[in-house]
Amino acid sequence: MLFGWEKCAILLLSSLRLRTGKLTTQLNLSMSETFSVIPHKFIGVAVIWNDQGQILIDRRRAEGLMGGMWEFPGGKVEAGETVEECIQREILEELGIEIAVGDRLITIDHDYTKFRVTLTVHHCSHITGEPQPIECDEIRWVNLEQLDHYTFPEANIQIINALRQQS
Repeated sequence: MLFGWEKCAILLLSSLRLRTGKLTTQLNLSMSETFSVIPHKFIGVAVIWNDQGQILIDRRRAEGLMGGMWEFPGGKVEAGETVEECIQREILEELGIEIAVGDRLITIDHDYTKFRVTLTVHHCSHITGEPQPIECDEIRWVNLEQLDHYTFPEANIQIINALRQQS
């Protein structure tokens, strides 16, 4: 069994083929030693609180990845952007509201079948605007106890557990 870095080195060498004069060195991988690079997404996530102590969740569009599941809103961190800037931008784009990004709640590394995510989750406060389902099917303000009534992606379960530990 090869480690990840060994597989990378072998693939690199086998694809480049080392050449020295007339000698060509080729490395052969057995069919069982193939691997692929899994995309890794860095996501800023908001746990948005209102004045009544409720949390804003949204339901993903049915036709997309993990369609119909509920989530804590957020999105991909862009190049040159901090996680806090990402969260503010994504919430304005997706929900049409302004928030204040507060303390970090948790950072989660999670592997799905076809990709890996790192979720950096922050407590946030709703400042202005009425939330709109711009990039999702539905939004709801819920109490922490009500979260069990909604289906979330696997990685979001750790967020719920972290929130419960803090309460």
